[in-house]
Amino acid sequence: MRLLILGTGGMADQHAKHFAAIDGVSLVGGVDTNAARLKEFCATHKIAKTFASLDAALQWGAFDAVANVTPDSVHYATTLQALRANKHVFCEKPLSTEYARALEMTETAEKLGLVGMVNLTYRNVAQLQRARELVLSGAIGQVRHVEASYLQSWLVSKAWGDWRTESKWLWRLSQKHGSNGVLGDVGIHILDFASYGAGVDIARIFCRLRAFDKAPGNRIGEYELDANDSFSMTVDFANGALGVVHASRWATGHLNDLSLRIFGDKGSLEVLHQTNGSKLRVCLDADVEEGMWREEEVDPVPTNYERFVEAVRAGKTLEPSFRQATRLQKVLDEALVTEIDRQEHAV
Repeated sequence: MRLLILGTGGMADQHAKHFAAIDGVSLVGGVDTNAARLKEFCATHKIAKTFASLDAALQWGAFDAVANVTPDSVHYATTLQALRANKHVFCEKPLSTEYARALEMTETAEKLGLVGMVNLTYRNVAQLQRARELVLSGAIGQVRHVEASYLQSWLVSKAWGDWRTESKWLWRLSQKHGSNGVLGDVGIHILDFASYGAGVDIARIFCRLRAFDKAPGNRIGEYELDANDSFSMTVDFANGALGVVHASRWATGHLNDLSLRIFGDKGSLEVLHQTNGSKLRVCLDADVEEGMWREEEVDPVPTNYERFVEAVRAGKTLEPSFRQATRLQKVLDEALVTEIDRQEHAV
């Protein structure tokens, strides 16, 4: 498979490293409007062809698929352009910044018979995959309650850098600079973590968003710090289960931690994912009576990058798909509306 890397900042290094490590995959081209960054990226990853635009790359055309690592607001136009040129697409999350556009992208890929997948990173967590297997097997019985959280502390810690002085963090706090806050940044991750792990879609939500004071006048230079820092969401799942999902950048002591707890009428489980590893704990069978929890060992699973290559070779989209990312975008869109009208919304 011949792969074009579209966008060479941020996550592009991870895409290049993972795809280059897969047998039979060749990184044949790179695209970026920033010439210096493009040159350095392609030299680092031994990519021969460089292009200043997607138009130029498509005119050349000697590739099978695109890894779309452009900014969120550019996903829509660039993905549609690649699809219409008959190229498979592996897109960074979110698929788009609004549901209607995500749906158009999904329907275009499906109509053309092309593979469209999204890099929902935490599908790579083997413990999450095993948790879903247990739920779908009936091991914990009927799912009744779900708790999920995504906790970061970069607003109270300099472990990832100083957000007060670095543009790579400041833009994430400013709506004018394209940020939908913590909801838009990691909301899709924790909603996928919860619904995928529980094996059931989200049906209704009510969300509260909060942007806390962070600087005098909530402004640093050109950046107005008005994007949400925390959200708390109540969720009704399609099977009737109740859920609570929340995320925050103010979670002191948590660098980048995801947790999921699923309670059924026969047993329960929890997935804990941190920067230093992941755990799956289960309370099943006779242990239910004593409240005994045991850690379960889990074998590694294929990465999203490997699944995309497999899908292209088979000519059939695998998960995480454009369709799933579109469902999640609907939830994110409705979350913003519920904050305004203070009413629960169906998704």
